[in-house]
Amino acid sequence: MSRDERDETAKRPARRAGVVAAMVPPPPPPPPAPSPSSKARRAHRARWSPELLRSELGTTFRRWRTLVLLAVLAAVPVLVGIAVRIQTGGSGGDDRGPAFLAGIAGNGLFLVFTALAVTLPVFLPMAVGVIAGDAVAGEAHTGTLRYLLVAPAGRGRLLLAKFATAMAFCGVGTLVVALSALVTGALLFPLGKVTLLSGTSISFGDGLLRALAVAGVVALSLVGVAALGLFVSTLTDSGVAAMATTVGLVLTAQILDGIPQLQAVQPYLFPHYWLSFADLLRDPVYWDGIWRNLGLQALYAAVFGSAAWARFTTRDITA
Repeated sequence: MSRDERDETAKRPARRAGVVAAMVPPPPPPPPAPSPSSKARRAHRARWSPELLRSELGTTFRRWRTLVLLAVLAAVPVLVGIAVRIQTGGSGGDDRGPAFLAGIAGNGLFLVFTALAVTLPVFLPMAVGVIAGDAVAGEAHTGTLRYLLVAPAGRGRLLLAKFATAMAFCGVGTLVVALSALVTGALLFPLGKVTLLSGTSISFGDGLLRALAVAGVVALSLVGVAALGLFVSTLTDSGVAAMATTVGLVLTAQILDGIPQLQAVQPYLFPHYWLSFADLLRDPVYWDGIWRNLGLQALYAAVFGSAAWARFTTRDITA
């Protein structure tokens, strides 16, 4: 065997191994490791909603306008308490004026119920209308709405944070009224057992629980106003126009609710069951009006919240 034949014979196993290796498919490459930037982006997106809500709450409650609104709400129970004190002289036996005045003079806790009844038709919904009406329109007017949407929050999450902030103001505003009335009532009038509207007497502690429940129902009664104001806020770039429109719609609804000829449509107006919280001061509690009120507010929140989402998610905010 010649030298060339020996070399050719030695190369055959190597060629065969190469052919076999070429026939075997290579293993799939390992998946690329996510870059630190994509990891940080996903983590940022996951926690963006709480951070965005915290930022919205801080921005809203640090504004001078919000603080002035809360101060006005806190001043209403003080003025009512002083007026009742001057009229009754601090005694519970004076029967001049409306019956609830004698109730306040006999027990300062009644000032909480009276203050909520006074502020709910006008002051509280106007304050909520200002906050909700300016939620989106105010950002668009100042030009900060575009910068908010640059971050990976999404329009839906931003709108949800705005609505949650408006709802938080409903709770805070109601709580401010209740606490101001409780402190004023304790300073100006005696405290003791609470006589309910049905004539049953309960302890002061149970009366405080009833007052807390009343405040919760009043806060939830403002859900429809918050949703309506948020929808109006998505329709314009003027915060003043959105606030004025929302407050005007609230006043119009209350005027319509007081016209006897419109009894057929009044149960569908969001202020119609506002004063149903008084049923919590009965024994047993009348729940029909309260559940109707809460259901109506939920309906308004669903309708106008969906309308606000549909408008905001398709709105051109680049101009």
